[in-house]
Amino acid sequence: MAESIEFSEVTMTVRLDDGRSIIVPLICYPRLLHATAQERQLFEMIGDGEGIHWPDLDEDISVEALLAGKRSAETDASLTRWLAKRG
Repeated sequence: MAESIEFSEVTMTVRLDDGRSIIVPLICYPRLLHATAQERQLFEMIGDGEGIHWPDLDEDISVEALLAGKRSAETDASLTRWLAKRG
């Protein structure tokens, strides 16, 4: 279960309750990559820490996906539409 999250300019570090840390390049999650530092901090743990949700970014990432090394499944077309809405 996710316990805490920290960001650098290029990575997200998710600390798990068993002591492990998962460091993921933000390029794996384009919405997080294009988000402001403030938007990245506006997350909530869901399912008792089984996932992370960013309501302002419409982004959800499960701890299971992080552990498996899965990247965002968002298409280029979807990301382009999302970026256009952001202005």
